[in-house]
Parts: sequence; C-alpha cells; structure tokens
Amino acid sequence: MQPFPPGALDGVRVIDLTQVLAGPFCTQILADHGAEVLKVEPLRGDETRRLGPYRADDELRAISGYYQSVNRNKKSIALDLKSPEGRQVLLDLIDGADAVVENSRGGVMERLDLSYELLSSRNPKLVYAAIRGFGDPRSGESPYAAWPAFDIVGQAMGGMMGITGPDADTPIKVGPGVGDLIPGLFAVIGIVMALMNARQSGAGQFVDVSMVDCVLATSERIINQYSYTGRIPCPEGNRHPLLCPYGVVRAADGWLTLSAPTDAFWRKLLTLIARHDLVDDARYAANEARLARQDEVYALVEEFTRTKTKAELTELFGGVIPFGPIYDVSDIFADPHFRIRDMLVDVDQPGSATPVTVAGVPIKMSLTPGRVRHRAPLLGEHTREILRTAGYAGAAADRLFHNNIVK
Repeated sequence: MQPFPPGALDGVRVIDLTQVLAGPFCTQILADHGAEVLKVEPLRGDETRRLGPYRADDELRAISGYYQSVNRNKKSIALDLKSPEGRQVLLDLIDGADAVVENSRGGVMERLDLSYELLSSRNPKLVYAAIRGFGDPRSGESPYAAWPAFDIVGQAMGGMMGITGPDADTPIKVGPGVGDLIPGLFAVIGIVMALMNARQSGAGQFVDVSMVDCVLATSERIINQYSYTGRIPCPEGNRHPLLCPYGVVRAADGWLTLSAPTDAFWRKLLTLIARHDLVDDARYAANEARLARQDEVYALVEEFTRTKTKAELTELFGGVIPFGPIYDVSDIFADPHFRIRDMLVDVDQPGSATPVTVAGVPIKMSLTPGRVRHRAPLLGEHTREILRTAGYAGAAADRLFHNNIVK
C-alpha cells in the first residue's frame, strides 16, 4: 500500500483550548489537513463528551457522537489550568507551538494569566485565534462583548434567522449549528493566513473571530438589499426573493429543489415539463416577469412534478437544469456520491462493537490531501506523549499525575 502523502499543514503544531462546537470544528479542519493538534481539556473533559448521542451497546460512554464528529485527528491531554503546575505545562507547550486557538468568553484567558500579550512575548511567531460571540475588545469593543453566545444567538443577531422561515412573521433557525460552524470556518482561514505571514515575517498575530460578524458576512445579501433599496428582507419560505423559479416544489413522494431563473434554463424547464405552449409567453419570458407571477410559476411547475416520483424527476431533470431532491440522512447514506467522495468515513468507537460514521473532509487537494486518520481521542489518551513534547518525562510526568494536575 502506498503511504499517504503529508497534509498541507504538516509540521504545524496547534494548541487547541476550545470546547463544544465552533472552536473544535475549526481545529479539526486544521488537523484534517496535517496539523498536529494537541487538544487541552479540563480534567473532566470537553463538555460535549457528556452530551451524547451514544451507541446502544456503549457502556464506556467516553466519546459521544457530538465529540466524535468535531475532534477526530487530534491528541488529548487533560490538564488543570487553574493550578500553577498545569499552567506551566501549557506555557511550555505553547512555547513550541505555531498557533493556539480558544473560544472562551472574553477575559477568561487573562484571568488565567495566559493572555495573548504574555504568550506572544514568549513566542513571537505565535498565531493566537479567539472565537467569541461578539469578538474581542482588541479589535473594537462591542457593547455585548461580555455576553455568552451559542449558535442560535449568532444566527439571530447576525441576520440569518431574520430571513429564514415560512413567512414574514415566523423566523426559524437553520438546522445545522451554522452560528458556530461558520465562525469555525472563518477562523481556519484567519489562522492559515496568519501562519503564512508569520513564516514570511517572523511575527505572529491575534486573530479575532466574532460569531455574529461571521454569520452577518454570510448573510451578505440583506446588507445590499437594505443599502440599495431601503427594504428590510424578511423570511420568505423556500423561494428566492429575487429569482424565479428558484425554490422547493413537491414531488409525488417528497420534495425537491430546482432553479431556472435564467431565460435559457426556464425554456429548458418548460420543455421538460411539456409546457411548450409557454416558451414564448411574455408573461413568463423574463425573470422579473416570472417573479411578479411567482405563485402561477410554481403552480404550473408543481402541476407536473406532483405526478412524478423523486427518482423519476431525478432521471428527467438531473444534469439538465440545476436540480436536487431534498435528502434526509438515510438518502445521503444510500447515495453513492458520498462514499465515492469519501464524505462518509467509518472510525473506531471505543465502547462499541462496531465502527461509527463521521462526515469526511470536503476540501479535496491533489498533492497534499486531507483525510480522516483516526477517531476522536479518549480523555487524556495522549497525555504522556504530549508531556514529553513539553519536556516532562519519567518522574516529572509521574508527579503531575500523582498530584492530579494531569489525567
């Protein structure tokens, strides 16, 4: 078997002080692409280890589905950062690291005497990334800087929920935790850019990522709509406010998405649904005209799609117009696309007799591919190995275990 090539971030060491979702998702992406990510957990572990779900036969309950999904490819050390000895171990680790990532509330790291200023004075090349609900005061102090924030807060105040829902009066959160995941992605970009600059200049920097800011950045169209027209966008269901048709229609056995807002795609759609009589109809000829009659447009499309199954419509529409059936997760597991693309990857699950499946690595690179190398770690699974990295071996390491500084 050919050995796997190194990832693009091979040789980069990251100290991961994050918990729950936004930070772990960020550092997992770095780990997927070759970075050595040392996850520093409190002695009781990341909170998500206890949040489930668990396999029915898993009596160990050391790695939940939540934890497994965003902590693969990492090494774990359990460390008491409130003790002077634990803090010193962390400082020794950070002295040899390229980056540190944390998602604590503002002021927590300062209270632990682990501020960016202190760490960068010890390691000038250090890239320090902080993911917070409303950002860090170093970049501009939000009036909400001290507020705690979870995914739903980011979605709400970043503008996403304000345009998501079945009607103008019913805002709804997006299903996945995008208020955490989107900031995690932006943090990856910031860290990689800062690492590139540090290698050229020798100087690290502070990377400040606000959950609310990142959600706003990806909800960008509300800004231009309000700025250009003065209109406040609101939830409009599954239809696009500016393009038609561009939304969801019913099939005989479920739902599907399709978009044909350009004149060329609209004509193709009319041919597919056997409405040749409308090809030259001025009432529907242009997107603006169709938008003004969108109820009629969706009705005439559904008049056809309701008579066909999703499989039949896939055969008819697939590859001709932008189209896709709405999948539940069982559909995803059944579709060969996801296995072919390595987006469903089986990993070992301690405590369970059979492997579990995690989402794969979506960024495909020809020369330095990322991959799922191993499952998420048990709490403290690599503590001794990581202690050696920091210069603690033999009696020095044993003393830390004996004094309950590490686990």
